[in-house]
Amino acid sequence: MKKILLSSVTLLTFITLIYGQIADPVNWTFSYEQTGDNEVELIFKANIDEPWYLYSAYLPENGPIPTNATIEVTDNFELMGKLVEVTKPKIKYDEGFRMDLGTIDKFAEFRQKIRILEPNGIMVTGEMEYQVCNDITCLPPKLTEFSIPLILKSTISSIVEAPGTTRDTETEKGPTFEETTIEHVTDANDKNDFLTSISQDEDTKSLWRFFWIAFGLGLLALLTPCVFPMIPMTVSFFMQGTEKRRRGLLRGLVFGLSIVAIYTALGVIVSLTNLGPNAANALSTHWIPNLIFFTLFVFFAFSFFGMFELVLPSSWVNKADTHADRGGLGGAFFMALTTVLVSFSCTGPIVGALLVEAAGGLALKPILGMFGFALAFAIPFTLFAMFPSWLKGLPKSGGWLNAVKVVLGFIILAFSMKFLLVLDPANRILTRELYLAIWIVLSFLLGLYLLGKIKFAHDNDLPYITVPRLLLSVVSFAFAVFLVTGLFGAEMKTIAPLLPPKSPSGIDLTKYNVMPVPSAFTRPDVEACMPKKFTDIFHSSLGITMFYDLEEGLACAEQTGKPVLIDFKGHFCSNCKKMEAAVWSDPVVLSTLRNDFIVVALYTDDRTRLPESEWYTSEVDGKIKKTIGQQNVDYEIRNFLTNTIPLYVIMNSKGEVVNQPKGTDLNVQSYMEWLKDGIKKAS
Repeated sequence: MKKILLSSVTLLTFITLIYGQIADPVNWTFSYEQTGDNEVELIFKANIDEPWYLYSAYLPENGPIPTNATIEVTDNFELMGKLVEVTKPKIKYDEGFRMDLGTIDKFAEFRQKIRILEPNGIMVTGEMEYQVCNDITCLPPKLTEFSIPLILKSTISSIVEAPGTTRDTETEKGPTFEETTIEHVTDANDKNDFLTSISQDEDTKSLWRFFWIAFGLGLLALLTPCVFPMIPMTVSFFMQGTEKRRRGLLRGLVFGLSIVAIYTALGVIVSLTNLGPNAANALSTHWIPNLIFFTLFVFFAFSFFGMFELVLPSSWVNKADTHADRGGLGGAFFMALTTVLVSFSCTGPIVGALLVEAAGGLALKPILGMFGFALAFAIPFTLFAMFPSWLKGLPKSGGWLNAVKVVLGFIILAFSMKFLLVLDPANRILTRELYLAIWIVLSFLLGLYLLGKIKFAHDNDLPYITVPRLLLSVVSFAFAVFLVTGLFGAEMKTIAPLLPPKSPSGIDLTKYNVMPVPSAFTRPDVEACMPKKFTDIFHSSLGITMFYDLEEGLACAEQTGKPVLIDFKGHFCSNCKKMEAAVWSDPVVLSTLRNDFIVVALYTDDRTRLPESEWYTSEVDGKIKKTIGQQNVDYEIRNFLTNTIPLYVIMNSKGEVVNQPKGTDLNVQSYMEWLKDGIKKAS
């Protein structure tokens, strides 16, 4: 009785302080706009409570559930094109899924065009499928049904309300499912009210990161053999025919600004080809553009290795040089143009790589990238043109300039691999192990090159090794050794964004190098029970023996005397993946889970259909639960009054909750203390 009372108090405290009610942070409204006599745009709007966010309609494979409208097409109409995201998603890297994902917070609007075939008695029905998360937890994917009756007019009209429907403005308490509301809208500009309030913090951070990367590459470009020798030549041009220092300073400034303007203009041209977020998402997720980008990166790398040179037509260079000889401010501009054209064989691959990276992002990204590159590229030219005496401090040209090109070639070749991930989303061929092996070989070859053991076409003989080359070779070999650990199961958290996920068939020595923690619950006289149900559908991670059916797990707990840890999780739950990568992978936590608990993983978003004999009608929403995911989330709601994931619950072998359930907690020490508390109270 005491344990039952403790369980009740603990659960009540947990519910009151943390959740309070079933999370339902999205309120959908549906309307339509007639855009022509026979054309209509269906409008799907979502008001999203903070701090939740909705996933984009277009996501890479093996990611979370994208927002999608499934429309039941009838003889009265047909679909025109795909679902359009009016609200531009924020693209950011997700640590759980290890990929760039588009998310939308506060307000989202989607539109779908349809062509009317028979104008009488049209009722558009369907359902919105979506998933929401915040920085701590996720909700299982949800379906919200909608019905939109269409009344067409003979002329184009603004957004109209769905006749005979109203919008419920009250905030309902408790679990609400499949709620459908229709919005009354009279002004077509209403959609802009929320768009201006959407935060751009992540976009701003991404742009600034890209700017500084481009700026750094601009500085590196100065150290290539096509550019570095041009610095004194350019300065000598400004020293000719100018007696007044002020005149020379002005020409030098115009020269630098012209370089910035030329490269930035190239960024503007690329930006003008940006077709919006859907096109950008297609560029980042479709296999054709990614194959093209991979080929371009390899092409650029081979150019830096000296296999061939990227040279613009000589007529362009000659014409620009002729205009530069005329002098004056116009001559300074054409001297800048000549510098850009002549240095193209070295700067072209760098600029091309930057533009490829920028093409799949925001429209401003190519402009900002080219501006950053040009700014770094132009500043030294301008300063030396304005202050020629500084030239005395420059190092002499030599073989080290070509070495800079070759090192850049290795780096570009390594980064080209990330485009191949889209070509093999299931990682059947390009596994994590193969990916790491290629990087290890490249790092090792780079180290040998820096030591002078490998020579390329334009390299000079290396009579001795300089200290900088030696230090760089040490860094390269050390990075190769670091990558080797990834072949044997290391998490590689520092470079995880560039790697495929772990392969279930890969070698993982982390399963065996954990020191076992003594357990008061291990009973060697009892043969370990093994999971049987759903093991053909789900697979364990981190070497933990997992059950996927609660009754089966409780039976094993009763047999072994261990407590049960229920893990409410999801295939498409980013925070669940974060917890496993950051907390469960900790050696002490992992050993405790393996040795001291019966772990039961209950997937709340799994769509596997159960036999009809196992279906039941839920007491929560009165609907028939037919799939594994539906039944698991229904169990979570009935017993813990929440549908958020991840949710961790510790029970004793009798199925009694022994301490406060826990959500996302990335603090390893805090999570470990919670596990120990559960073990103690379950005894």
